[in-house]
Amino acid sequence: MTTFRISPAVAEAFPDTLIAVVTTTGLDGHEPWPATAAAQQDLEQQLAASTWQPADESDPRIDAWHTAYRSFGTNPRRIRPSVDALGRRLAKKGTLPRINPAVDSYNTVSVRHGLPAGAFDLEHVTGDVEIRYADGGETFTPLGEPDTTEHPKPGEIIYTDATDVLTRHWNHRDAHRTRVSEDSTHVAFVLETLHATRDGHLLKTAAGELQDLLAEHSAQSTVNYLSPAHPQAAI
Repeated sequence: MTTFRISPAVAEAFPDTLIAVVTTTGLDGHEPWPATAAAQQDLEQQLAASTWQPADESDPRIDAWHTAYRSFGTNPRRIRPSVDALGRRLAKKGTLPRINPAVDSYNTVSVRHGLPAGAFDLEHVTGDVEIRYADGGETFTPLGEPDTTEHPKPGEIIYTDATDVLTRHWNHRDAHRTRVSEDSTHVAFVLETLHATRDGHLLKTAAGELQDLLAEHSAQSTVNYLSPAHPQAAI
């Protein structure tokens, strides 16, 4: 069992944070996921018809993350929150990336609702997962760059386990070690907001949509919520 937790310092700095952790077992990433493919196509068609567009930095959901990034020393226009980068890519190209069904599912839910999302293959996570400020001594191997080692800057917010960093700049980029592939069967997906008072219902709706996309392709899924009032959950 893995415990996800928000450190006291991060909870104090971001007191309205709410994070949904959707955990699945028995995931099958090799079979077709028609509901995910249809959800992707639906967003792309709405964008092409100008009936919907992804949230940009003028949207309060994205602006909140830009403000948070600046607070821990990251320039959000150079190193963007994941949902901001994904939305910009979609607006420019007109299509969402096709990675694998599980990743495509959380990307679609993320951009639809303007909420950052990510995932970790729990078979490759060591110990517990904590969201905390970096001290600068940690190591990080970026997704797709297994021979690269980076060091987060002191004060940067990271996800980390007992081995090294899982995500830099809170939700900018995930690590190579815990990437989700077609072979991943035990996965924790995360969806995040910094303004639960305003967007908590939106986050819970998004978590439900993600669960629905995962349901036909997993043996079981559960949702846990982290907040400063309930800073940890065993999954």
